[in-house]
Amino acid sequence: MSHHHVVNGCKLVAVLLLWLGPSAGDTHTACAHAAEHQEPTAHSSVGLEEVVIVIQTQRNSYHTRRGRQRRAEILQQAAELGQADPVVVLLHELSDYEGDWSILPALPQLSSTYGKSASWFFFIEEETRVTLATLLQVLHRYQVQEEWFLGKSLHDNEASIIHHYAFSEEPASFSYPEPAAGWALSTPLLQRLAERIELEYLKSDFTIDLKHEIALYIWEEGNGPKLTAVPEFCIEMRDNCATTFTTYLPNCGNAVSTKDVFVAVKTCQRFHLERVPVVKATWEKNAGFLEFYSDVTDASIPTISLGVPNTERGHCGKTFAILRRFLSKAVPKTDWLLIVDDDTLISLPRLRRLLHCYNPKEAVSLGERYGYSLIQNGYSYATGGAGMVLSRVAVSRLISSGCSCYSDDAPDDMVLGRCFTSLGIPITHSPLFHQARPNDYSEKLISLQQAISFHKHWDIDPVAVYKHWLQDTHPRDEL
Repeated sequence: MSHHHVVNGCKLVAVLLLWLGPSAGDTHTACAHAAEHQEPTAHSSVGLEEVVIVIQTQRNSYHTRRGRQRRAEILQQAAELGQADPVVVLLHELSDYEGDWSILPALPQLSSTYGKSASWFFFIEEETRVTLATLLQVLHRYQVQEEWFLGKSLHDNEASIIHHYAFSEEPASFSYPEPAAGWALSTPLLQRLAERIELEYLKSDFTIDLKHEIALYIWEEGNGPKLTAVPEFCIEMRDNCATTFTTYLPNCGNAVSTKDVFVAVKTCQRFHLERVPVVKATWEKNAGFLEFYSDVTDASIPTISLGVPNTERGHCGKTFAILRRFLSKAVPKTDWLLIVDDDTLISLPRLRRLLHCYNPKEAVSLGERYGYSLIQNGYSYATGGAGMVLSRVAVSRLISSGCSCYSDDAPDDMVLGRCFTSLGIPITHSPLFHQARPNDYSEKLISLQQAISFHKHWDIDPVAVYKHWLQDTHPRDEL
């Protein structure tokens, strides 16, 4: 009996207790124990041909190349084992819909295409290495006829804004998977999820933290299975790991030059004395070209007024003025534009290392990717507070398209995302960018990253946060 069925069975027992009285208490206790402590046992073997490995690839050429390399490695390993090949799916090739990255929209097609022949669907990142023999040993422990959600467990240490303060009274009570270690769905669970997606609307229009939202959707307020922790799903190398992970900050060679990146900081008079000094005390020194854009000109900083009044939210008018200025002769010509808020904390040396992986002659929009209404063919966008990185080609195509703000206070990052989607320019995601503060994320997760950015100064010492999380102890030589 699956966890899902045990839970539903216990709900029936609870109703019967109202009729049977206290004498049935032992039955109730046994049922609760079964629901909480059901352990997998060895079952019939699963062959590699019954496993669908979904590599969560992206449409950018660098990520497409990495995904194809990972697929080739997996198929080579299968050949060396002398087994039939697993199905290896590059997520960005599953359909023409850019929103498949959020997984839920992709489940119906995965189910209809592979559900009849597959027993397991295993999701990994481009840089996740898989040991197939160990993966099969893990999957053998679980009945393929049951609903299983497997992964390396993460949890919040405190209520988090990016998780809408879910489980605020006991944040550690809810687990969600570490995507870099891989996570698995049994086919019965994936098929049921696919049916739900086609029949009902999601409660939220926004996709913010994919791994947490998938776990919530699967849990279904207690009606579905919780995550089962699998010790063999690893990040760091150790004995008996089915997966390991390399890095989200790959070594693509020397960092791009400081002269290749133009930095635009959005501010306003209200924060000239509060936030701008933090920028100057932390990361400004690592910028080759940087300008502060405000609603007033202040020679002491200095700031530049773009003739756009300050707005309490959105800042779309100001951002599009920055884009036009970037293409003009008023500023040095660079390959890349970085737009940040005045309360963004960022490591420019790490960003420049990452940018060497990308081709500036392509239209690139890079940052922390969120989604809006993706189940209903919505669009993705790079969050503004985490930092939006655009290639000159992307900016040029955007401005020449005529796509623009519907108001000066429209949300700039979402408008940019809508424009790029209409132009067929993908939003490229890096989990090293963060829209919130370090304590809004799993400490286990970010401690293994070389983070590029964080956002907001609420209830923190921003200089201390920068020094702890973003400042390299032994930075590479600046170019």
